[in-house]
Amino acid sequence: MADPKSRAQDDRRSQDWFGGTGRNGFIHRSWMRNQGFAPDVFDGRPVIGIATTWSELTPCNAHLRTVSEAVKRGVWEAGGFPLEFPIVSLGEPMMRPTTMLYRNMLAMTTEELIRANPLDGVVLLTGCDKTTPGAIMGAASVDLPTLVITGGPMLNGKFRGKDIGSGTDVWKFTEEHRAGRMSTEDLYEAEACMARSAGHCMTMGTASTMAAITEALGLQASGSSAIPAVDSRRASMAQLAGRRIVDMVDEQLTLSRIVTKDAFHNAIAVNAALGGSTNAIVHLLAIARRLGIELTLDDFDAIGREIPLLVNLMPSGTYLMEDFYYAGGVPAVMAEMKSVLKLNQITVSGRTVAEDIEGAPNYNRDVIAPWDQPVQPAGSSTIVLKGNISPNGSVLKISAASPELLTHRGPALVFDRNEDYIAVSDDPDLEVTPDTVLIVRNSGPKGYPGFPEVGNMPLPKKLLEAGVTDMVRISDARMSGTGFGTCVLHVTPESAAGGPLGIVQTGDMIVLDAHKRILEVELSDEEIAERMAAYEPQVAPTSRGWEQLYVQHVTGADTGADLDFLEGSSGSMPARHSH
Repeated sequence: MADPKSRAQDDRRSQDWFGGTGRNGFIHRSWMRNQGFAPDVFDGRPVIGIATTWSELTPCNAHLRTVSEAVKRGVWEAGGFPLEFPIVSLGEPMMRPTTMLYRNMLAMTTEELIRANPLDGVVLLTGCDKTTPGAIMGAASVDLPTLVITGGPMLNGKFRGKDIGSGTDVWKFTEEHRAGRMSTEDLYEAEACMARSAGHCMTMGTASTMAAITEALGLQASGSSAIPAVDSRRASMAQLAGRRIVDMVDEQLTLSRIVTKDAFHNAIAVNAALGGSTNAIVHLLAIARRLGIELTLDDFDAIGREIPLLVNLMPSGTYLMEDFYYAGGVPAVMAEMKSVLKLNQITVSGRTVAEDIEGAPNYNRDVIAPWDQPVQPAGSSTIVLKGNISPNGSVLKISAASPELLTHRGPALVFDRNEDYIAVSDDPDLEVTPDTVLIVRNSGPKGYPGFPEVGNMPLPKKLLEAGVTDMVRISDARMSGTGFGTCVLHVTPESAAGGPLGIVQTGDMIVLDAHKRILEVELSDEEIAERMAAYEPQVAPTSRGWEQLYVQHVTGADTGADLDFLEGSSGSMPARHSH
């Protein structure tokens, strides 16, 4: 082994571990060599951490082992030293009460593991909904050269000659089953037909949205986010990414040089064009605050007003992610909308956005519509509503809502817990009409706790049986990106934090005007003040562990629902050395 002091690359961060001639260097190199690494891997070459959210409890990410092997090939080829390590994995279909309770845990452990270990650059392997934003949040606070590889969507579901989409058709089929229009046997058959390959949801749900947004932010290679999980081109792109991260270390192309305010502009604009998940708003706000970038709900509304819906994918449209990839994917969308993008923003490629998307083809204009012939007009994606029951803002996904309900006035039917509503939703005597506004509260970050995806509560069975397909629903909860309906979400401040949604009573008249961005209860200021003075917020009881820490420190949905002590940067070096 060469004398560590003679290494040409002794300024690398990893050399604080592997480059020493005394006890520390001996310890770090010796223990790593028990894995059979050759002595010259410690000679100053870039050490690349491959942070993986692989887990058999996270079905969407269960194939990431093979993706990791492809990344390693690329790192070795480029002269780097790859080291794979696990970070917290969050499986949306499995975890209770909600993976959002643990997104910040993933972010915190990712941050600590990157900072605590001898890494010069990081590749984040993610896929399922919260794994992508959580890993990025953690990496952003350390700010090394960072590249993201998402696991890719499943192949299209196939059921009796028809394409079906994960999540979106789950809601549809289960509602049909509740209404007696779909048999249990047919439901079981559809279940087996929906998830027929490795990968995450193939609708434009949160997983696909965050993958596409990561590409729009410049953190994932152009053209890679939509490649199906089982397509060999995903492994090829992962190998190329492994090569590229080594160059990024040499170029000192850190995460904060890529993810700037202009990059957030591009991500918000692309999300609007995709008809992406409302969850993207919470995640982007959290990432921005990790980087010290000022980003507010108003930015989403202002940018989204100018962007038409270009992508015809469930739940806002017809097609699925496999079709989206074959049509041209994110580069084709960005090429269609380049007049409103910040084209000089740099990406992980080392090139600008303009260079990355130059000449990107659109192979199917029914899947990716041209700018001047959109699926829906400008302002059709997610909007921000404000009013006396959501003074800090709430969100509504226009593209997944019913047009006739976007201007609505009706009486509230209020439930303090989602469980309370579910318990009576099938009651044939429930006093509810199609004009009723369903309200479920105490489902925000503090209130549940964890901010669950219950905002698109199922319709009352008696209305389903009568043929009603949508109602106005209001909640301080979230909704799955695969969900649909006229659902006002993320009401802030949340009820458990003393927000005025907590004082709304059954029978109060609610006014929704999406065009004017208004959400109000028809009460006088004096009545609101009187009720607020008497209101006692309900915070879910906690006694120990992560849940207690979370409730004590989680911020509101309008600022990203991060932990207050994790906002901002930590820097890349440990505070102390132990050896």
